[in-house]
Amino acid sequence: MPHNSARAIDMSLHLHSQTDPRRHEQDGPLIITGGDGVHVRDDAGNRYIEGMAGLWTASLGFNDKRLADAASAQFAKLANYHTFNHRSNEPCIDLIEQLAALSPLSPCRIFLANSGSEANDSMVKLAWYYQAARGKPHKRRIISRNGAFHGSTVMGAALSGLPHMHRSFGMNTDDILYAAKPHFYREGQDGESEEDFTSRLIEELEAMILAAGPETIAAMIAEPVMGAGGVIVPPQGYFPRLRRLLDKYDILLLADEVVCGFGRTGNWFGCQTFDVVPDMFSVAKGLSSGYMPIAAVVMTDAVYQAVADEAHGNGVFGHGFTYSGHPVACAVAAEALRIYLEIDVVGRARTLGSHMLAALSSALADHPMVGEIRGVGLLAGIELVADRRTKQSFPPQMRIGAQVERACRQRGIIIRNMGDVLALCPPYIIEPDQVDELVRALVLAIDDTRESLAF
Repeated sequence: MPHNSARAIDMSLHLHSQTDPRRHEQDGPLIITGGDGVHVRDDAGNRYIEGMAGLWTASLGFNDKRLADAASAQFAKLANYHTFNHRSNEPCIDLIEQLAALSPLSPCRIFLANSGSEANDSMVKLAWYYQAARGKPHKRRIISRNGAFHGSTVMGAALSGLPHMHRSFGMNTDDILYAAKPHFYREGQDGESEEDFTSRLIEELEAMILAAGPETIAAMIAEPVMGAGGVIVPPQGYFPRLRRLLDKYDILLLADEVVCGFGRTGNWFGCQTFDVVPDMFSVAKGLSSGYMPIAAVVMTDAVYQAVADEAHGNGVFGHGFTYSGHPVACAVAAEALRIYLEIDVVGRARTLGSHMLAALSSALADHPMVGEIRGVGLLAGIELVADRRTKQSFPPQMRIGAQVERACRQRGIIIRNMGDVLALCPPYIIEPDQVDELVRALVLAIDDTRESLAF
């Protein structure tokens, strides 16, 4: 199909996710036509280092042959089947065995879904089911956090503490409580240490729980590192103290590991990086390196036993999805986990992440447009500011982050901006010289934007 024709079709027919439709009608899409390792190509022949692994997903790059072969072989053997009513399939069993072996919850049980949104919705439903099984059906409220992103389904969006996820949708958030986000750079008070900041957040959360009534609260959901909320890395000690507080009031902890899982923070799971054991956690994205839609909820045996007893009494566990445990998706995910072990993604995330954060700090620590560089493992965020001394932000209407993102593409790299926070989350197969190339191009793009502003 000719370039102009494909572009025109997309502009006239496609309502894109997380996109301004009117701007899309004017500007059109960036059409990606191919991928090679950490690079992707567009329909004009431009080649980019994909510094976001797509959407925090393509951990093994964009054309891994083993994953393609795993999909092809399974398509030829059994292309579709379901897991309702006691059915299963071999790739599904292979995957859950591998995932259980990696899980920080042991023993555990695993429920399969198709996206992070579905997995997070399922965790909430499981929390409600668990509380009902314990004779506490009135424990239904869920605590989330300002700035969180937990998906785009009705519940996932309600849990997300991002205003644009609620605006004009008429979201029902009556049973959602939003705690403060653990962002010391922005939320810390003058003269407050990180330890004091953590203490204040925990005290404020306890006051919220008591005001709402702990007997009404089923669970709290939290990302170890808040991804779409701006790559917010929590202060040391935050999660262990959070866990103790929730235990005090009989509230489950649900960890959203959709971005952090499978090595991204320098451990297999983000909850391990921040020294906390949740009652359930969700995974997606990296589970198949983004090659097939698949997700999972991993729960403790205690949660499972209560759920299983309740479901037995009801005659069935009344939840599930047509494509849960899809054999092709499971075959690809199982192969991805084998590759992760072989290439030591945890070690690579630590080594390459240290290299990337050091390169960013060396190049941007004193840059007049950079307020904070933050990250952990192979994950980083750069917050742009109008004034480093006062931390003053740019006016939102200037869309500075979006300007830098476009300038990055002109320099041959793809990143993501969340407002004026720039995110980097490259594939694990990136090499140190490619990390350096990525950082150099990013620095030049920030300078390009600064020059255009006469800043």
